[in-house]
Amino acid sequence: MPVLRDRIVALLAPALQTPGAVLVDATLGLGGHSAAVLAQIDTCRLVGLDRDRHALAIAEQRLAPWADRITLVHAIYDELPEVLDDLGIGPVQGILFDLGVSSMQLDRADRGFAYAQDAPLDMRMDPESDLPTAAQVLNTYPVGELTRILREYGEERYARRIAERIVAAREMQPWTMSARLVDLVRDAIPAPARRTGGNPAKRTFQALRIEVNDELRVLERAIPAGLDKLAPGGRLVVMSYQSLEDRIVKRSMRPGLHPDVPQGLPVVPDHLKPWLRDLTRGAVKADDTEISENPRSASVRVRAVERIAA
Repeated sequence: MPVLRDRIVALLAPALQTPGAVLVDATLGLGGHSAAVLAQIDTCRLVGLDRDRHALAIAEQRLAPWADRITLVHAIYDELPEVLDDLGIGPVQGILFDLGVSSMQLDRADRGFAYAQDAPLDMRMDPESDLPTAAQVLNTYPVGELTRILREYGEERYARRIAERIVAAREMQPWTMSARLVDLVRDAIPAPARRTGGNPAKRTFQALRIEVNDELRVLERAIPAGLDKLAPGGRLVVMSYQSLEDRIVKRSMRPGLHPDVPQGLPVVPDHLKPWLRDLTRGAVKADDTEISENPRSASVRVRAVERIAA
C-alpha cells in the first residue's frame, strides 16, 4: 500500500472538489496515491509525471479504470511547468511530490538501487537517460569529489575512508556490481559503527543515487515551480524520506509562509503578506501502526501547504 495513503488523500481532497480540478502527481511511480484520489473524487483530472518509462507503463495499467481522466507524461518533476504549458493547463488545484524510490525500483535487481542484492551499479531513475551510472561515478570521480558526495548526500561519517578505498579498488578492477561495493563499505567502517543503524552501505548507496539523478538540485527547482503553478486554494503536498530533502522543502516553502517583512511597518502591503498556509504545522510522520504495516514509511516526512493568495 502507498505510504500514508489516507493521510495524503485527506490533505489533497479539499482542493479537488470542484469539477474539472487538476491533480499533478509529479512523481507518479506506480500510481498508488493517484489511484486513491481518483477513486474518491470522481470529477478531478490527473496529470502524472515520471522519469521512469517502466513505472509509467505499470501506472497506466493501474489507473486504467479512470483512463478518460488521466494524462501521463514521461518527464522529470522539475519540468512540471513545461508539461502543463504543453497541455494547455493553467494553475492547478493539487500537486503531489513523493520523493521516495518506488518499491518497483528497489525490488528490481537490474536497477542497482538496493544494497541487499547483487546488481549492476546503475541507479538511474530513467535507465534510458544519458546520465552517468553509479559505476561511472565510482570509476571516474577523484577521491575529493567522492568524499564530498558521500558526506553531503549520504551524511556518511567515514566518507573519506570509503572514498579512498573505492579509488584504490578500481585500480585493480573497475566497479560494475553492487555486492562488491557493499563489502568494501562494510570493511571500511569500524566494527563498533557497524553494529547500529542497519546496513552500513545504505548511506553510500543513497549518496550515489542522489548524485546520479541530480536529485537535490532537481528538487530545489521543482518545489518553487510547483508553488508557482498552484491556483488560489490549491494544495501542494511533499513526502520526503531524507533530512536533506526535507530541509530543501522547508526552505522552499518558507518565503510563502513567513515573508521577510521589515520591522515597524504600520501596514503590511499585500505583496509582503503570507501567501501560503501551513496545513501540517511542520512535518507529519508515520505512526507506529503505519510503520508496522509498511516499514518503508518509517523515514517519511510530509509537509503540505495551501495557496491563499494569487
